[in-house]
Amino acid sequence: MHCREANCIIWRGIHRIMSTKVTMTDTAYNIMSKRKKEVEFPKLWADVAKSMKIPEEKLSRKKRQFYAELMEDRRFASLKGNKWDLRSRRSYSEVSTDSVLDEDDEIEEFEDGDILDLPKGEDEY
Repeated sequence: MHCREANCIIWRGIHRIMSTKVTMTDTAYNIMSKRKKEVEFPKLWADVAKSMKIPEEKLSRKKRQFYAELMEDRRFASLKGNKWDLRSRRSYSEVSTDSVLDEDDEIEEFEDGDILDLPKGEDEY
C-alpha cells in the first residue's frame, strides 16, 4: 500500500492512540476528575466496573487488583472512612499520614491461595 508521507504519519498516530489500553486507575482518575469531592471505595469501584464493562465473573478478582493499583497510584489519596480523592485536591497534611485507617475500618483479608490477577490478553485493562 502506497501513501503520501503525511497520510502515513497521521495513520500511525491514530493507530497508536486507538491501541492504547485504558487502565482501571485511569478510568478511576477520569471518574474522580468529574466529581467535586471524595468518594467511598465501593462507589468508586462500582463506577469503574460499570464504565469498563467488567464481566460479573471477574468482579471479585478485579476489585482486589484495582484496590492494590489504587494504593500504588500517586494520583489518588486514601482518606479516613475508606474514601478516596485526587491527591491534587488535598493538602499535604491530609495525605502525608502513615496510616489512614481508623480502628473500625474494614480490611479485606486475602487467603493463602489468592494471587494478584495481572491482566493478560483480552482481560488487560
